[in-house]
Amino acid sequence: MNVLVMISIGLASMSLTMFVLWLVQLRTSDAGIVDVAWGLGVGALSLFFAWGVDSGDLTRRILIASLALIWALRLSLYILWRVLTAEEDGRYTTLKKDWGSKAQLKMFLFYQYQAIASLLFALPMLIASYSTEEIGVFDYLAVTVWLIAIVGESLSDYQLAKFRGNPVNQGQVCSQGLWRYSRHPNYFFEWLHWSTYVFLSIAAPWGWLTVLGPILMLYFILYVTGVPPTEKQALQSRGDRYLEYQKTTSVFFPWMPKKI
Repeated sequence: MNVLVMISIGLASMSLTMFVLWLVQLRTSDAGIVDVAWGLGVGALSLFFAWGVDSGDLTRRILIASLALIWALRLSLYILWRVLTAEEDGRYTTLKKDWGSKAQLKMFLFYQYQAIASLLFALPMLIASYSTEEIGVFDYLAVTVWLIAIVGESLSDYQLAKFRGNPVNQGQVCSQGLWRYSRHPNYFFEWLHWSTYVFLSIAAPWGWLTVLGPILMLYFILYVTGVPPTEKQALQSRGDRYLEYQKTTSVFFPWMPKKI
């Protein structure tokens, strides 16, 4: 299938999906569903791209689709569980409050922005699918990085959910397990996951472009949709406890805590 046709179909599909979900959040007053759709969208587009490319190594295309789908299902099902069992993510509550009377118009644009983001983050899988090289060392390295990332993110999500599930910890800061070494270990391992597709694309035409995936993800996490709104919300809800946590714990890359 022509690459421009695949990209056009992918963008149109995600745009329509996000429009429908924007209507859903109008009724539910919970914008968190966008995070579920974003991950699933990347997984679905990766499967579509791997299927649509007919010139790449079949084994690698199956591997790409499998890794992306497993990642998407794990992340999206976890977020869906949070959406169904908890109040709206504080980030979106704060955004809507800050946006005031234009909240839903800006939320519509935000959802469409997420549709574009889903496509952009699925493009490394499209590029990797064009590689005609047989499975080799870099592919094994990609799977190793993927496993570390998935296990690390799953463990950090589990540790945080267990901490929050204990009523004794109400209003406290989770600084146990992986959270002792990073204020956002889930974000770190999510970012690490995107390096997988760089290794899978080394032999592909234009494969060097896939390095933009980890770079863009790092930018979004550190400066846009990840750390800034999460820490703002944490400071509002936990105050001095979180300030103390910020002083001792690395913001992103896991590292030994500081002594103060």
